[in-house]
Amino acid sequence: MAGNRPAYVDQDLRAGRTIARRGEVGGISVAAGSLLAAVREGDDAWTVEVRVPVLADEERRSLVDVVAAETGRIAALFAGELPYDLVEHAEELGVELLPYGGELAATCTCDAYLDPCRHALAVLIQTGWLVDADPLVLLAVRGLDREALLSELHERSTGPAAAAGGVTDLADDVEVAADAVLRARRLVELMEAGAELPEGLL
Repeated sequence: MAGNRPAYVDQDLRAGRTIARRGEVGGISVAAGSLLAAVREGDDAWTVEVRVPVLADEERRSLVDVVAAETGRIAALFAGELPYDLVEHAEELGVELLPYGGELAATCTCDAYLDPCRHALAVLIQTGWLVDADPLVLLAVRGLDREALLSELHERSTGPAAAAGGVTDLADDVEVAADAVLRARRLVELMEAGAELPEGLL
């Protein structure tokens, strides 16, 4: 697919939505700065990669500060919610969580001329649905996955530089979030193994 021509037509956008709704986007591999997925269309299959800039170190620290600034934000994130005031507060500090069009660079193994093509658009649409269900996907592609977020929050709640006010609340939020991660992992393991789910784990 031709690169360096960030444009698409409505027809491609509609086709991308159709591909996504049909479930023809394979599992999306989310890594810092990258989304990778296989996309089926008829008898063909294409590989799509979308590159997204990761946050600079200073932006990353500011984002963690924003998450820790108010009680409940951590628990909300791990419950699948992205508080609007968190995004707004982050933007005030110069941290843009949501990448804009010019930041996205998509490549596809198809021969489409326009960039992004319908396959890349399908991956972006599917990613949007993933972020709606789990906003930590957005943080992960920006370079701050859930384990790193928990680690940095834990350091803030236990480090010698932590301020006295609010440290207990932050530590409690980190504990709740960590417990949620462990429960979610265990549930996934049991579901994949086809085991009966214990009531205490739900």
